[in-house]
Amino acid sequence: MKASQNRTLSPRARLACLAGGLMCAMGVSTWAAAPGPGLALKTVTVQSVVGQGAYSAEATVEAVRDTRLSSQVAGRIVELPVKAGDHVQAGQVLVRLDQSVAAQQVKGSQAQLAQAQAMLVAAKGDYERAQHLYKKEYLSKAALDHAEAQYKAVEAQARALSAQASGASVQAAYYTVRAPYAGWVSQVNVSVGDMASPGVPLLALFDPAALRLTVQVPESVASRLDVLKPARIDLPNEAGGARQQAGVRTTVLPALDAGTHSATVRVDMAAQSLQVVPGQFARVSLPLRTSAEGGAGAGKLMVPSASVVERGELTGVYIVTDKGEARLRQVRMGRSSGGQTEVLSGLQAGEKVAVDPVAAAQAASR
Repeated sequence: MKASQNRTLSPRARLACLAGGLMCAMGVSTWAAAPGPGLALKTVTVQSVVGQGAYSAEATVEAVRDTRLSSQVAGRIVELPVKAGDHVQAGQVLVRLDQSVAAQQVKGSQAQLAQAQAMLVAAKGDYERAQHLYKKEYLSKAALDHAEAQYKAVEAQARALSAQASGASVQAAYYTVRAPYAGWVSQVNVSVGDMASPGVPLLALFDPAALRLTVQVPESVASRLDVLKPARIDLPNEAGGARQQAGVRTTVLPALDAGTHSATVRVDMAAQSLQVVPGQFARVSLPLRTSAEGGAGAGKLMVPSASVVERGELTGVYIVTDKGEARLRQVRMGRSSGGQTEVLSGLQAGEKVAVDPVAAAQAASR
């Protein structure tokens, strides 16, 4: 092993030059151990990787079916069998109003219908007898027509009263509020004895089987979202970390907010545990379209993170020429991920980079 030394350099300075593998600023060659005979530097070829890219934002969990239930009629609340936090089944009674007046109306309608049906039976009998007498020429045509008109009039009245009785029964059913689907009662706004009015919410119900995330994204980002690729969802857990999962479907609503010029994006989630509830905070990473798919930017130059040399303010990599010579080149680096670091400037696709910068530094000092 050969070494050249400058008497003006201290031993510590000479060791620093050896460890860094860099040429001293004074132009004096440093001593370094060259690779042994038959050893070659391990290299990787710089390639342009078309990265997907993603837009990260804060999101809010919401239920696909989140209902504010109210009554269709006015009345005093006489029964409230549920409270916030209860799980209910489809069709279960949630609120019952005083329906005494409606019940009387139903009874009155049913009585009128029964009377009309009795009159219909009598009118039908008279009409049938009139037809029989007319055939035997015991009754005139005018009398037959009169009997037929009476029968049809009573029949029409019976149909009208039947519809009225059905309407009264439907109206009476409005005094009972039932669950439209199975879910959880998230909020109760009334108590027994309160007056209910049409359109005023009585309680809130949501279906935990179908949840989604809602996020606002800038207009410029919304046009670049790749809705065909699943979004990444990060939900906080009890330990302070995050649980990651993939979104089922991503939908960008067509309308923009006039004030913020942002679009609403909905990400459907898979079935969740009971720990995930509407209103919860989450983070979502939305994939962006690549340049080949319509324009998110050019490909990225990536190198192994282990090949990057950092010495003070200098950041570089050792490139290996076609002749096998290792040369240090200053580069500007970007983000690192998965053992790879993006090169923003200083390299071109197709160049070879030494994976082991220490071995490359020894080879460069020979």
